[in-house]
Amino acid sequence: MVFESINNLPDFLVDYLIALVLVLVYIGIYTFITAHNEFALIRRDVAAASLSLGLSIVGFALPLSSAVVHARTWPDLVVWGLVAMIVQISAYWLVRLAMPNLSQRIANNEIAAALFLGAASLAAGILNAGAMTF
Repeated sequence: MVFESINNLPDFLVDYLIALVLVLVYIGIYTFITAHNEFALIRRDVAAASLSLGLSIVGFALPLSSAVVHARTWPDLVVWGLVAMIVQISAYWLVRLAMPNLSQRIANNEIAAALFLGAASLAAGILNAGAMTF
């Protein structure tokens, strides 16, 4: 019984590695497009940067996990991971339109702005994951 389960280990590893690479790509793109430097702010103990980035990553991971479950092939997983990325980046831009001084507020450690961005990212991820029923 255990040996039957372990037969799926190679598929698990490939799915996990693809998802991990997509998360790293997402973090790279997200931190590149924001007007503030999340990692520099986090190193300076700016909780707002950590909160907004962390919730954005969770917001991306939710639909990505749905893509892992529903994708029939690895290229499917990559395509739907990219769709999830586009949704999350769009959520950031929509919040930035509503709050033009968002990056400055996060850099100033304003938790309310970070929490609003994080909640919007999380909501976008939840809706995206729910819509991935291919």
